[in-house]
Order: sequence, then C-alpha cells, then structure tokens
Amino acid sequence: MLKQITTVIFDLDGTLLNTLEDLAASVNYALKTNGYPQRTTNEIRTFLGNGVKSLVKCSLGKNDSDEIFEKVFNCFRTYYMEHCQDTTRPFDGILPLLEELKKRKIKMAIVSNKLQPAVEQLNNHFFKKHISSAVGESATVRRKPNPDAVIAAMNALGSRKDETIYVGDSEIDIETAKNAGIDCIVVLWGFRDECFLRSQYHNIHYIHSPKELLYLLDTSI
Repeated sequence: MLKQITTVIFDLDGTLLNTLEDLAASVNYALKTNGYPQRTTNEIRTFLGNGVKSLVKCSLGKNDSDEIFEKVFNCFRTYYMEHCQDTTRPFDGILPLLEELKKRKIKMAIVSNKLQPAVEQLNNHFFKKHISSAVGESATVRRKPNPDAVIAAMNALGSRKDETIYVGDSEIDIETAKNAGIDCIVVLWGFRDECFLRSQYHNIHYIHSPKELLYLLDTSI
C-alpha cells in the first residue's frame, strides 16, 4: 500500500527510455567486429536488466573467456557511448508525467544498471530539468538488485524509505525495491513480458501507462 509519497525513483531502460534499438545495435556491432554471430533484437531484450556486462556475456553465449569478453565488452562500451542517443527516446507519456510530478514538488531520481557515465549522459540529455540525481553502476555502487544505488539516490534527495517508491519494468527492479525496503510499481510497457511478471510476483502494483502512476499517487492505493 502506498503512503504519502514525496519521492519517486525510476529505473531507466524499459521504464523511462526505450533504449532497446541502440543497445541491440551496439551489441551487434561489437559481436560482428570481433567475428561472432549477431543476436536478434528479441534475444537482446531478454538479456537486459542485469547491467551491460551481463548483456555482453549473455550475447556472447559460450564464447565467454575473460580475454574474449573484455575485448567485446570494450568494443561495445566505446560504440554505445557514441551511439546511445541514435534512436533512444522517452516512452509515450513519460515527459508529461515528469512535468506533473515536478509541479507537485515530488523529488525524482534515476537508478540504473548502466555504467555511471552512460546514466549521466542520458539523464542530462533527456531529463535534466526534471531529475537531479542519476545513479548507475560504479566502483562504489553495486548493480541492482543490490540496494546501493537506491540508497544513494535517497540520501542525495534527503528522502526516507517510507515516503519513497521505486518504479521499474523487471524482476530485477522488484527485487531491488524489496532489498531497499521500499514499495515498487511495475510498468508494463517495458522489456519484460506481462504474463511472466504477474505469474511470478503478486501483490505488486502494475501500470499500463504513465498516467496510472499519477492515479496511484492521487488515491494512495
């Protein structure tokens, strides 16, 4: 049950931004450049959620020696940093949602399993006027479902657990919110299958559009 909420922490990929095509293009560029078979966009969709290192490892499959991985990962990372805004866009309704939350003086942050430089770059490009805190994986912040990034974001905003909700699109996000001790709302426009999520996780608020988040906040359901 939602309480009086002052803070909303968002996942990035699959929640605020549709990053799938740019991620797929970057993975396949790295695979092709290094002589490995390419992956379909749908395959890459299923690999998302555990950070870019996991994405590259899953895309390589059995070709996962440390030497091969580092070579392909570095190629991916360099290419993605240059092309992470080629086709990436906010999902429909996201910018109006953020504008309304800002009007309501709701504090907002991004927590992502992307590496910190990519999180900062995308936040600065798309959401800078709405979101001041954006936390990704780094040497001092473990990737989700560890709660490090959520806790760092709450600390940066001066927010308490009982007034904060986490909004994401995957089982990783659900587990992250649980580990951080805060409520979770799951969006169904992202990168996970609705039937899978509903079959695995009960007593969770699921929403089909950004407007539904405002409804939940209004009604404190």
